[in-house]
Amino acid sequence: MSWKTAYRSFYYANAEEPADIVLDPATTALLVIDVQDVYLAPKDTPAETARWQPFYDRMRQTVIPNIAKLIDDCRGLGVEVIYARIACHKRDGRDRSLSQKKPGFNYLLLPKDLPDGQIVKELAPQGDDIVVTKTTDSVLTGTNLRLLLRNMNIKDVVCVGIFTDQCVSSTVRSLVDESFDVVVVDDCCAAATMELHRHELEIINMIYCHVVQLDEVTGFFK
Repeated sequence: MSWKTAYRSFYYANAEEPADIVLDPATTALLVIDVQDVYLAPKDTPAETARWQPFYDRMRQTVIPNIAKLIDDCRGLGVEVIYARIACHKRDGRDRSLSQKKPGFNYLLLPKDLPDGQIVKELAPQGDDIVVTKTTDSVLTGTNLRLLLRNMNIKDVVCVGIFTDQCVSSTVRSLVDESFDVVVVDDCCAAATMELHRHELEIINMIYCHVVQLDEVTGFFK
């Protein structure tokens, strides 16, 4: 199925097919969201680790290798590669947004210098790659990324990373509200479950972004 007809929600089930995506390498950025060691570490109990195993498998077998390939392709095309990571500036985490202080899964006290907070080694930034540190779900809300993108004349943002239904989705919605065009790469993203991943892509597709596959992306660059 083509990206033009996949992931159609109720709202767009009968909509016309969108126009072809055309990306200019000079005005496009690849944004890698929150692919950090902390999210790939075993959980507190064997049972909880087992519950998360499908996510770990997707990350190791699909998402990380696919993002690595996309990063290489983008570097070859001259596309800006930007990284975002969750971390707090204060050791007690009081600088975090409310969503990251609430009890439960989203609670994460991760001072910025801890090893677990770093980007996974397979995707490590190079040279003068920009890495922004956020204390919010949305990269745009929690950093100076908006200013950086405007300064570099970026118009299109290709988003990859985790979690599809949380930080990726929040970032996508913020970007489009600021009038950036957004592409989300399905097989370069993950949520805790495939059900959550697919459901969120269906929600954000067409209205907030276009959802595509890795093997389609480089064909958009002109």
